[in-house]
Amino acid sequence: MQLRYVFSETATGLRRNVSMTVALVVTIFVSLTLVGVGLLLNAQAQRAEEYWGSKLQITVFLCNANSRTPHCAGGDVTDPQKQAIEQVLKTSPQVKGYEYRDKQQAYDALKKVYQSQNATDREIFSSVQVKDMNESYRVTLNDPQKFEGVKSAVGGLDGVNTVQDLHTLLEPIYFWLGWMQKGAIGIAAVLLLAAVLEVANTIRLAAFARRREIGIMRLVGAGSLYIQLPFVLETLVATMIGITLSAITLFAFMYVVIYERLRPNSTIVDWIDWWDAVQAVGWIALLGVVLTMIPTLVLTRKYLKV
Repeated sequence: MQLRYVFSETATGLRRNVSMTVALVVTIFVSLTLVGVGLLLNAQAQRAEEYWGSKLQITVFLCNANSRTPHCAGGDVTDPQKQAIEQVLKTSPQVKGYEYRDKQQAYDALKKVYQSQNATDREIFSSVQVKDMNESYRVTLNDPQKFEGVKSAVGGLDGVNTVQDLHTLLEPIYFWLGWMQKGAIGIAAVLLLAAVLEVANTIRLAAFARRREIGIMRLVGAGSLYIQLPFVLETLVATMIGITLSAITLFAFMYVVIYERLRPNSTIVDWIDWWDAVQAVGWIALLGVVLTMIPTLVLTRKYLKV
């Protein structure tokens, strides 16, 4: 009988405060969705670092006739200079292995890239000749994060034009991923604060609307939990609806964007999967319940004075 009353009061409260409930649901939905997006971006950044980290190489470009760097005073790299470079690579404990690429191989690789471009780019490539290309060494490291030693050792040798590492090229990607993640979490934090304030306002208005009923319940000896429970359940219902909508949105994002668009068409990185989405939903569900239930329990004691 008591549970029937509690559920009846919960339903009545939701009908009375339907506009406030909808506002609370929307706030929770948007804020938790942004938190979920931030978690997915964090997971994607970690996967990208692991994926690219296992493939990161240092490319040592050798001098050609057009090089103007200090170590290319003699024009094309000589055989003794290449031998000296290879000796450094062989003896370095950080180097796992290396691969030599001559001018023809470099030209063929560049040709494949420009063949798929527009007419203007193809016209630019037509002026490039094999002799204009740089010979190079592609160096694989034992630890992709420890590249500075090899880079500095090889970069100072005669016959070396430039030393390029993908860490520098990928740094802007990591930078923007990081800022997108921080932005999503930052906006979500503001909206979660708004959700807490929304909870407080909803409880205050609901308590004022039912002050006569609450007074009667106090007079007949109703317990604190018995009076609080309908308010707690109202907030819990709104929270669960918001969490459900956020979960649906995140799963829809995974299906439409990741699995339908990015995974089939791009292999430049290891994309996040369903397990990452499940983990994100689990975290936002826990966060949503904690950030709404704790304020609800505290504020019901304040406004209901039980």
